[in-house]
Amino acid sequence: MRRMPNDALMLAGRVLLGLLFLAGAVQKGLAPAPAADLLIERGLPGALIWPALAFNALGALCLFLGLWTRPMALALAAYCMMTSIFHLIPSDPWQMSIFVKNWAIAGGLLILAAQGPGRFALHR
Repeated sequence: MRRMPNDALMLAGRVLLGLLFLAGAVQKGLAPAPAADLLIERGLPGALIWPALAFNALGALCLFLGLWTRPMALALAAYCMMTSIFHLIPSDPWQMSIFVKNWAIAGGLLILAAQGPGRFALHR
């Protein structure tokens, strides 16, 4: 069996991670109320949803294109870790699943930050 080159795997990983953040941006844009309610429940302004949307969209774009991959991956990992707090509801298995997934995504982003974007990137 022929092995897929690492650069192609790096590109696939960046795109898959980017799709997650793009979906988050779209979700916040189409239905901002649920995410804004999470913020308000924690005593934060619901309007923070808009900078979060912009950050998700910018993060997705950077991952897709391989622009500023290392710093953006670090920033996105920190974002995942910080926002996991909103899902730390031990009595709700669904929210706990999201909590754990946020940390797993942060782990993938940290690996990306350590390894860089690979050859198929606009900025290496």
